[in-house]
Amino acid sequence: MRILVVCGAGASSTFVAQRVRHAAHDRGLPYTAFAGTDRSLPIDLDAADIVLVGPHMADSLERIERDAAARDVVVVLLPDDVFTDLSGVRTLDLVEQAVQSSPARATDPLDA
Repeated sequence: MRILVVCGAGASSTFVAQRVRHAAHDRGLPYTAFAGTDRSLPIDLDAADIVLVGPHMADSLERIERDAAARDVVVVLLPDDVFTDLSGVRTLDLVEQAVQSSPARATDPLDA
């Protein structure tokens, strides 16, 4: 599973990506997480299975969902308090819930 975390400039997404990556490692999951920006999104989407969108980018969600759908990529808008999830566990739970409930991914295995 390749998880892209997107924010406006890349700073906050870097922290979230690191936390999710550590939480996945602690669970023994072969997930990778990397940070991107709104500007790098068109390129980064090609390397992602799921996109976590920073809460401050809610105004861009419709455009991101449209671009991601063309690549069969799941999109999740992160909650406003995502930055308080210091362990990344709650954010990783959001990833797993989104992937399990996604019709596009329902028949696909969760491979790295």
